[in-house]
Amino acid sequence: MIRHTVAFRLRHPAGSEQERDFLHAALALADIPGVQRFEQLRQTSPKNEFTFGFSMEFADQTAYDGYNEHPVHVAFVAERWAGEVEDFLELDYEPLA
Repeated sequence: MIRHTVAFRLRHPAGSEQERDFLHAALALADIPGVQRFEQLRQTSPKNEFTFGFSMEFADQTAYDGYNEHPVHVAFVAERWAGEVEDFLELDYEPLA
């Protein structure tokens, strides 16, 4: 299993229509084959400047690779993520045992 997570900050003002629209558009990622347990999260810690997070799981590397190459994901990154995300940190995990 691979848990894919990304913490990010948008260029849009907090609570704006643009922020809501971005988060709504990102829900399409949950429908990509292989994506399990998709979550959109709001950052609550004052220890960093990120405001949101996405988390999802994949059964294996093949499923994760399929997600990365899927046209919906590729289009979202090119059309939304690249222009609307100010900064981000991506972390991918596999269980130790």
